Amino acid sequence: MRIILTGSAPLSPETNEQINNCLCLKIIQGYGLTETCSSATVQDLDDLSFGRVGAPTTVCDIKLVNWEEGNYRVTDKPYPRGEIIIGGDNISAGYYNLPDKTEEDFFESDGRRWFKTGDICEVQEDGVVKIIDRKKDLVKLQAGEYVSLGKVEAQLKTNPLVDNICVYGESSKHYCVALVVPNHQQLIDLAARKGITKPFEELCRSPEVEKIVLQELADHGKKSKLEKFEIPAAVKIVTEVWSPDMGLVTAAFKLKRKDIQERYKSEINRMYAS
Repeated sequence: MRIILTGSAPLSPETNEQINNCLCLKIIQGYGLTETCSSATVQDLDDLSFGRVGAPTTVCDIKLVNWEEGNYRVTDKPYPRGEIIIGGDNISAGYYNLPDKTEEDFFESDGRRWFKTGDICEVQEDGVVKIIDRKKDLVKLQAGEYVSLGKVEAQLKTNPLVDNICVYGESSKHYCVALVVPNHQQLIDLAARKGITKPFEELCRSPEVEKIVLQELADHGKKSKLEKFEIPAAVKIVTEVWSPDMGLVTAAFKLKRKDIQERYKSEINRMYAS
């Protein structure tokens, strides 16, 4: 193996650096969407930085648009920031049998077809794009703070205890909650260190273990420099592994938030009630 190309989901700089050092291989990140036929940006072979997705490919153009609600503007310093809009011959005709959604996300301008990605980026001085937020993942809490659910999930997933996680926030509440799919062995080992020896399913149902996992995530969140209001204040441990067959994640294992929230509606309500 000589090179690794990664896409479909963000690769954390920490994971990128670790794999790079362990395997002594070049890892190249790319960025794109189904609606843009995958192509949008790709990292240069000589780019040694982590956490960036490269410059636009020759098949398309990229422009930024202000997102006032999230305080991202093209006039920001030191780097312009905003929502990524992609235009070119690679943009799809729209969504099948969804004319309203197609009209919302696609438009024609300057003789080209454009797509609103919903992703927020900053364009650095060398023209390279860095994805910093997700417009559709932003939640405004009761006190007015904005929480990027995707950003929080990406940081908490770097904890070995977490196999998958879905963070949820209600605008009528002042804190977030989280559904956690734990790593089987890591959860057993963590409980054993706290003097708790039970089967995996019983550990997942234990309120005491939930408190231990919550504290573990809180400590990890602080180390990852998350704000206090970004760290979940309650967790529910989920025994089932989320898979595309369950309809809770896509084929690329991206979360289907609405489906997850619908499936675990009662658990989310209990977390907020507690």
